[in-house]
Amino acid sequence: MPTLRSSSSPSRVSSPLRRTAGGGQRGFSASSSSSVSVPYGDRDSDQASQGDSDSLSADEGSDFEEHLRRNVKKRAAKRPLKTTPVAKHPKKGSQMVCGHGQKDSEPPAIDLFDAVKAAKSDMQSLVDEWLDSYKQDQDAGFLELINFFIRSCGCKGIVTPEMFKKMSNSEIIRHLTEQFNEDSGDYPLTAPGPSWKKFQGSFCEFVKTLVYQCQYSLLYDGFPMDNLISLLTGLSDSQVRAFRHTSTLAAMKLMTSLVRVALQLSLHKDNNQRQYEAERNKGPGQRAPERLESLLEKRKELQEHQEEIEGMMNALFRGVFVHRYRDVLPEIRAICIEEIGSWMQSYSTSFLTDSYLKYIGWTLHDKHREVRLKCLKALKGLYSSQDLTARLELFTSRFKDRMVSMAMDREYDVAVEAVKLLTLILKNMEGVLTDADCVGIYPVVYASNRALASAAGEFLYWKLFYPECETRTVGGRERRRSPRAQRTFFHLLLSFFVESELHDHAAYLVDSLWDCAGSQLKDWESLTSLLLEKDQNLGDVQESTLIEILVSSVRQASEGHPPVGRITGRKGLTPKERKIQADDRVKLTEHLIPLLPQLLAKFSADAEKVAPLLQLLKYFDLNIYCTRRLEKHLELFLQQLQEVVVKHAEPAVLEAGAHALYLLCNPEFTFFSRVDFARSQLMDLLTDRFQQELEELLQSSFLDEDEVYSLAATLKRLSAFYNAHDLSRWELYEPCCRLLQKAVDTGEVPHQVILPALTLVYFSILWTLTHLSGSGASQALSPQKQLLSLKGRMVAFCELCQSCLSDVDSEIQEQAFVLLSDLLLIFSPQMIVGGRDFLRPLVFFPEATLQSELASFLMDHVFIQPGELGSGHSQEDHLQIEQLHQRRRLLAGFCKLLLYGVLDMDAASDVFKHYSKFYKDYGDIIKETLTRVRQIDRSHCSQILLLSLKQLYTELLQEQGPQGLNELPAFGEMRDLARRFALSFGPQQLQNRDLVVTLHKEGIKFSLSEPPPPGSSSQPPNLAFLELLSEFSPRLFHQDKQLLLSYLEKCLQRISQSPACPWGPVTTYCHSLSPVENTAETSPQGCPRYKKRRTEGPARRERGDVSSSQEESLQLNSIPPTPTLTSTGIKRRQPLRGLEEVEEEGRSEPELTQGQPLSGNQRSRFSSPQHFQTLLNPSGPGLGNRLTRLSLMEEDEEELEIHELSEEWQETDKHTSPSEHGLDLLDSTELNLEDF
Repeated sequence: MPTLRSSSSPSRVSSPLRRTAGGGQRGFSASSSSSVSVPYGDRDSDQASQGDSDSLSADEGSDFEEHLRRNVKKRAAKRPLKTTPVAKHPKKGSQMVCGHGQKDSEPPAIDLFDAVKAAKSDMQSLVDEWLDSYKQDQDAGFLELINFFIRSCGCKGIVTPEMFKKMSNSEIIRHLTEQFNEDSGDYPLTAPGPSWKKFQGSFCEFVKTLVYQCQYSLLYDGFPMDNLISLLTGLSDSQVRAFRHTSTLAAMKLMTSLVRVALQLSLHKDNNQRQYEAERNKGPGQRAPERLESLLEKRKELQEHQEEIEGMMNALFRGVFVHRYRDVLPEIRAICIEEIGSWMQSYSTSFLTDSYLKYIGWTLHDKHREVRLKCLKALKGLYSSQDLTARLELFTSRFKDRMVSMAMDREYDVAVEAVKLLTLILKNMEGVLTDADCVGIYPVVYASNRALASAAGEFLYWKLFYPECETRTVGGRERRRSPRAQRTFFHLLLSFFVESELHDHAAYLVDSLWDCAGSQLKDWESLTSLLLEKDQNLGDVQESTLIEILVSSVRQASEGHPPVGRITGRKGLTPKERKIQADDRVKLTEHLIPLLPQLLAKFSADAEKVAPLLQLLKYFDLNIYCTRRLEKHLELFLQQLQEVVVKHAEPAVLEAGAHALYLLCNPEFTFFSRVDFARSQLMDLLTDRFQQELEELLQSSFLDEDEVYSLAATLKRLSAFYNAHDLSRWELYEPCCRLLQKAVDTGEVPHQVILPALTLVYFSILWTLTHLSGSGASQALSPQKQLLSLKGRMVAFCELCQSCLSDVDSEIQEQAFVLLSDLLLIFSPQMIVGGRDFLRPLVFFPEATLQSELASFLMDHVFIQPGELGSGHSQEDHLQIEQLHQRRRLLAGFCKLLLYGVLDMDAASDVFKHYSKFYKDYGDIIKETLTRVRQIDRSHCSQILLLSLKQLYTELLQEQGPQGLNELPAFGEMRDLARRFALSFGPQQLQNRDLVVTLHKEGIKFSLSEPPPPGSSSQPPNLAFLELLSEFSPRLFHQDKQLLLSYLEKCLQRISQSPACPWGPVTTYCHSLSPVENTAETSPQGCPRYKKRRTEGPARRERGDVSSSQEESLQLNSIPPTPTLTSTGIKRRQPLRGLEEVEEEGRSEPELTQGQPLSGNQRSRFSSPQHFQTLLNPSGPGLGNRLTRLSLMEEDEEELEIHELSEEWQETDKHTSPSEHGLDLLDSTELNLEDF
């Protein structure tokens, strides 16, 4: 592609392109849009002109202008245009409007813009119709095309014939910019709604079809493409975003279409050259001079056409792309990068050079996700072809590090494309990616995002596995992989997983490789042969890993979903995938049923290997045992299962064995009787052993370690199977209770025995309840005797667990707490819901002593400060994490008891008071509990929050004393807790109005409940509680604050008449209730008002006037004004500048107190009760004085119910219309906000 012939690089397209029509000329010239005044806010004043060097200047002389002129002159000389007189009446389909919307003609029947927007007709027919009208009247047709692009920008103005003839491009763009009366920031390319959804596709299709239909005739025979390019170039440099975005898209799509035309011309030239050479090489008798002459003429014509097309492409690239690929708008940058990528793929001979590739390389560092994504997709199209990669060596060496680093991009879709690009480089450019480059990509196979992990798995496969295990093709047909290649694959997989030490679970590696190496991973024959080999050279870790790979591949093939924690965007499987999944399940079942007993026999001594092997059974199609007549393998499996259960006592092995036996004990299977008999044999063996060992324990006073271990192991086995199977007929409840009773009475029973015994009794009670729940509803008379027996067992077990709560062993305490929490929840009033009223005798409510012990256990075992967590990789860190999970389970169990009404709701204060201190560990649990408690009873919840603060304050007061209490760090934590509690009320202020006022009232009572010692100058010991209460003040309405100030005044007058020193908590609390402190005041709907920007006039009102206006607003409307953002804490001491001037202006003491911080003796004056009458009572009649007359303020009616106050407040609020205050942008009715 030829470059511009210029002495200096042009920075502006400024050519007064003239086109002769009749005897006149009219021109378009694109001048600098920076000279256009843009009065609209949606224009990016700093984006189009990113520098003087980048902006296009109309004043500079440009060779580009001369080049376009030469093109016009050359076409005119070659094929002069016929003069077409201007039609007196406009043609159908054209739109000629002059001035400000005044029409010169009737509106067109079909508007080009509306037709493209509707996209209902064939685009080729639409373009053909426009071309017909253009041939009839070229000026009107071209004007219609220009207005189409202008309307596509969202501009309401149009180009009239007068503007078209007399104004230059820059003048037209300036005029359109001034006419751009956009109502919003949306324009057709970005406007929402179904009508605009497909506009961009139709718009691009129109440009493509337009060039396609003109490529053989009009494109070279007088179509004013130079004028169109000049207009689009000028619009692309506009400060109006809509102009710039739309014109850039049109110019780039136009360029793409021209590239296709240039490619076709190049192919025609090559074909013509071959024909000419073939004709010239003929003998003198066979050569046809006329054909040679016609071929030469054709070649000359093709050369002229190619030069014209290349001139247009050069103008578009230099005038639009070079400036817009770094536009401030990411959508524009993405368009440029996407199109240049398509140019490189379609016309690689001209565009696949370093001078063009550098733009993609530079944009790889773009900060916006969409632009980086377009860069990677463009490069993928280039690197996917081995023919093109040879020309990408320099680019690859320059930008390889950046492409490798993008595998760790924070945006998952960008990282996925980066890894796929690196995979293409690995496949098509051998040796470019070094081992150091690949090491940075290997950990991505364990990413939580499945698409990213799968892409990394494909990269890993092509790097490590494919060169060693690739499938050879023989005679064009792919032959089956040899067993040796399969073994090599699994050995490489083992070595990568074990030696890399990147993860502990091979299931995630299997899932990452599943899409690219699923056929190898489903080769269960090779996997099992490796495991069953006698002379295998596998270590213990490798055997365990290989078994995990086997189980993971079986699970993936059977279930078809990724492991836990890996995110996938798919919702389900396609019918084809479901069929493949069913076929794979049958295949793996048929293969593994005979081999599973052999695998269990070989690895029966290793618990780490046996547990996953027992899990294989849940992925089988168990009907195959019957349909394929494989009962003998079932017998072998049951024998091996019994041996494994008798041999091991690890919980993982026992749970896997119990679950495997549970899957087989389905009465629908024909082999159920055999499995049930095997289960009975195993349980008889275990219970006999338990009875024998129990008698020895009860009769002897001492047991050695082996006997204790044997008894504990038997109990663990029975407990694991009791969880999945009903063992009621073996009557394990009584002996276990005897064992536990001895442990409580004597304390001689080892804790290893107590733990499984507790679980056995628990399961026994649950299985009995299951039988009664299933049979009691169907019987006419409920089994009252059985219900009372079960109730007695449950109560006795609860007493045993309550005794275990005080055990010295923490494991026993935690186990007793968990079982007790579950039982209390199961036997709560919820058990009779759903038509099970016959179970009412079983409902159990814990006594106060039990509730107290449960709360004490929570304080001792949950709300404790853990040690500092390290990097998370050491053994100690893992242990701390496990302990944290256990504590979270304990807390969740206690919170469920609260929410289901088992425990007194006031006990929630023991949880809520630790909300702030333990927010990192339990914040989500406590927050959810608080939300649920509020949903149950809002009033009671607010009382519990206050109770939590009271408890914390009392504890701190007892530890530290009243002196300097509010300066302690613990008091700061309490303030933070109070702030969190205040935020928990949510934006529904009107709904919470009564609750917050009641909370303040009770808090004031508590703070003044204990008076100071007689004759002492110290403040009341609980007075600092007012500082905690001030955190709830922003939730109050204006009139409620006045109410509470008066109430506080009354209370203070009863305590002391003349305190000698200032009381800081009182000052802080009063400051939070003052009119200045309107931090979170809201409209009656309960949400903060929308804060508009203030416009200051030349003369500002005095502070006294503002204060008086606020009081007047309060009296008239009872609605708080727009809040100002100020702190609820005491402001730092500042000098009162100009105090004398303020006093001269007649400023009252209340105004001074509310407007400025207090210092020195002034603070003590306003803190004392003598001055509270002046400080708290606003002057003037109105709502404030009327509210102070409410009975809440009267001494003899302090206990007035809060709903009476609500009725009077609501009557006051009725005088205010919501329309007086405008729409609240945070109104909960608009946004559907939750409370908390």
